[in-house]
Amino acid sequence: MADLLDLMMPILAETWELLREASIYVLFGLLVAGLLRMFLSAEYVARHMGEGRFGSVFKAALFGIPIPLCSCGVLPAAASLKNQGANNGATTAFLISTPESGVDSISISYALLDPIMTVARPLAAFATAITAGILENLVHPPESDRVKEGNGVCPVDNCCTGEDCSPEEHANHHSFGERFRAGLRYAAVDLWGDLAGWFFLGLLLAGIISALVPDDIVAASLGGGLFSMLSMLILGIPLYICATASTPIAAAMILKGVSPGTALVFLLVGPATNIASLSVLVGFLGRRTTALYLAAIASVSVVSGLVLDSVYATAGIDAGAVVGKAADIVPMPFQVTGALLLVALSMKPLARILRNRLSRYRDGSAKAEAGDCGCSESCTPTPGD
Repeated sequence: MADLLDLMMPILAETWELLREASIYVLFGLLVAGLLRMFLSAEYVARHMGEGRFGSVFKAALFGIPIPLCSCGVLPAAASLKNQGANNGATTAFLISTPESGVDSISISYALLDPIMTVARPLAAFATAITAGILENLVHPPESDRVKEGNGVCPVDNCCTGEDCSPEEHANHHSFGERFRAGLRYAAVDLWGDLAGWFFLGLLLAGIISALVPDDIVAASLGGGLFSMLSMLILGIPLYICATASTPIAAAMILKGVSPGTALVFLLVGPATNIASLSVLVGFLGRRTTALYLAAIASVSVVSGLVLDSVYATAGIDAGAVVGKAADIVPMPFQVTGALLLVALSMKPLARILRNRLSRYRDGSAKAEAGDCGCSESCTPTPGD
C-alpha cells in the first residue's frame, strides 16, 4: 500500500498542477463556445459552404476553427451541413479544422504551451483543412452550387422548428439575456458534459508522463526530425482524443524532451482521426474522399511540425523552458478557484460515465455467467461452436 501511495502521489500532484494552470483558460473557452452556439446562425454557415470550389472551402475551414467538437462529435454537425447544401470539399475542410482546433483548446494551449504553439496550432489546422478541401473539390468537382434551406431550429429552447418561421424572424424570439444564459447552460452542461471525461483522462495521462517517464528515453526517440514526426503520426491516427484533452499530454511530452513540431503532429492528428470516425467517413463521404482526408492530415501535419521545429531553432527558443509560463499571469487564487469550479462542473458527467461503465461491466458479467454469446434468441449455434 505504501508503495502504491508513493507511486500515486507524484502523479496526482502533477495532474493537479496542470488542472490549476489550465482551469481559467478552459472556462473562458467554454464561455466563448456557448456564445458561439447561441449567436452564430447554422443557416448562415450552411449558405456559405455550398457556393464555389475554393471560397466555400476557405469559409468552412475558417468557421470550423473556433467550434469545439471532437472527431466523433463533429460528424453529425458535418452531416447536417452537407444536407443543408455544403459541398464535399467544404464538408471535408470543416471535418478537419473543427476537431483540430476550438476556442477551448486555443485557450488551454496558451495556458499549458506557449504563444508560438498557440498560434501555430490553429494555423496548421486551417492549412490542413484548406489543402484537403480544395483537393477534394478539384478531384471531385461539386455537382451543383445550389444551397438547400436550413432547418431553422431555435438553439435556445427549440421554440421554433423552422417550418413556420424564417431564420431572420426566429432570431428575434429571445432577448440577449436569454441567449446568454442558454449559452452558459449549453457550455456548462452539454459541451462540458461531453468533454469532461476526456479532459481528465488527458490530465491523468499527462501526470503519468510527467511523473514516471524518463526524460532521456523520450528525448532520444521523439526529440525532432522526420522520424519522430512519422512515429507520432502512427501513434496519433488511430487514437481517440479531443483537442482539449490532448493539450496537457503535449505539454508533458515537450517537458520530457519531445520537440514542439512532434507535439504539434500529435495535436493535429490525434483529435482529427481515430478508427471509429474514419470508418464512419467511408460511409459518409466515400473511400476516395476519406483517403484524401487522411493523406492531407498526415502530410500537412508532418510539414507543419518540421516548419515549427525550424522556427524554434531559428529563434533560439527552448520549448521546454517556456511551456506553461503563460499561466503564471493568472493569480494563484484564481487558478485554484477555477480548478475547483471545473471539478464541480465535472462531477455529474464523470459520475454518469462511471455508472455507464459499471452497468456495462455488470451486464457483461451477467451474460458471461449465463453463457450468453450475445446472439439473439433465434440464433442457433452451429455444430463445433
